[in-house]
Amino acid sequence: MASSGRPTMSDPAAPAARAGAVPTIQLLGIEVHAISEAGCVERIVEDVAAGRGGWVVTPNLDHLRRMVREREFRELCSRADLRVPDGMPLIWAAALQGTPLPERVAGSNLIWSLNRAAAERGLCVFLLGGDPGTADQAAAVLRERFPGLQVVGTHCPAPGFEKEPTRMQALIDALELGAPQIVFVALGSPKQELLIEALRARWPRAWWLGVGISFSFVTGAVRRAPVWMQKLGIEWLHRLAQDPRRLFRRYVIDGLPFAFVLLTSSAWSRLSGRRASKPAN
Repeated sequence: MASSGRPTMSDPAAPAARAGAVPTIQLLGIEVHAISEAGCVERIVEDVAAGRGGWVVTPNLDHLRRMVREREFRELCSRADLRVPDGMPLIWAAALQGTPLPERVAGSNLIWSLNRAAAERGLCVFLLGGDPGTADQAAAVLRERFPGLQVVGTHCPAPGFEKEPTRMQALIDALELGAPQIVFVALGSPKQELLIEALRARWPRAWWLGVGISFSFVTGAVRRAPVWMQKLGIEWLHRLAQDPRRLFRRYVIDGLPFAFVLLTSSAWSRLSGRRASKPAN
């Protein structure tokens, strides 16, 4: 394959130095980047054009809870280049403590806006994960929505692939063949973060995004909540109604009490003149 300037395993050159740090705030001691969705997209496409790779994590309430309480997950996500708030409780908490964030930046929105920008800039993308066949279906939908989008590969690894060298090699071979500049990883958390951490050094000029269930949103296999529910911060109710057995513990048993802690702590931080607290060990 002729060289296209895209990252490959055989291209060990380090990415160019990044300029212009994105400001951050802290929520319960966890740094979150204060950047809009448009700003996030522009940062990624500009970095790709300059030969700089990176990694985006989109913490929602559940991710933030695990970052606070699980040291390993916190340290893993701290190595991402951008941590953007995918959850209205994070937006509310930031406002309560007097450090407002520009807006919610959801992975399920970025998969549309970033692919639009990729099509306009001629960038190559790869869809990794999802249920069997979903990545291919999502690629077809995205190509139809954004003519000229270069989806250079899809791959849906079998369960347990990360423990089987032959399956991992098949994934690496697929990425090597496609040589993508942007990789969307839809495996759920923390599997997608762990995989990105394991692979990104092989393609240092690519940007990686963990996008959870977003391929199924793109294809329509899972219905996303209406916009009014998203704006009110009750999208979780819509998801819970669709999959109560899997999501009840996450949203109700774990999520609601943590949301109370987050919001009250943020309000108290402002009242007491503090801006952040250290994460629990």
